[in-house]
Amino acid sequence: MKRKILGIDPGTGILGFGVIECERGKPLKILDAGVISTPAHTPIENRLEEIFNGINEIIALNSPDEVSIEKLFFTNNITTGISVAEARGVAILCAQLSKIPISEYTPLQIKQTLTGYGKADKKQVQEMVKITLGLNKIPKPDDAADALAAAITHYYMTNTNS
Repeated sequence: MKRKILGIDPGTGILGFGVIECERGKPLKILDAGVISTPAHTPIENRLEEIFNGINEIIALNSPDEVSIEKLFFTNNITTGISVAEARGVAILCAQLSKIPISEYTPLQIKQTLTGYGKADKKQVQEMVKITLGLNKIPKPDDAADALAAAITHYYMTNTNS
């Protein structure tokens, strides 16, 4: 049975997305990847609306069976963290309104799943995305690669025999 997983790397300025297909006995396949960008210095409500419309369009185009979204990890900038949390909420709402099951993974879980090492850096994770999907180069921009990492993590966490 084929499954499509939409991975999301939340962000307000740039939200990454990646869709993979998994089927028993076949390698994982990338179907779509990219970013939704919103202009800086635009009111947050306008940016969230763009994200909402963009994710709904991605869902309509790709018909994912499941959504995997990265949980937030706060460092120093609480203001940025709050707006990213709002974008993340919009992404979760889009999946919920489309009746798509949602799973959430921490950055640590994603690093651990893809590299076997919870303190792996971004480049190591992105290299494993490239290898896992059989690509010639790391997907760009980085946010799309991070979203694909979230989708791959969900695949491995739920059922490696799909």
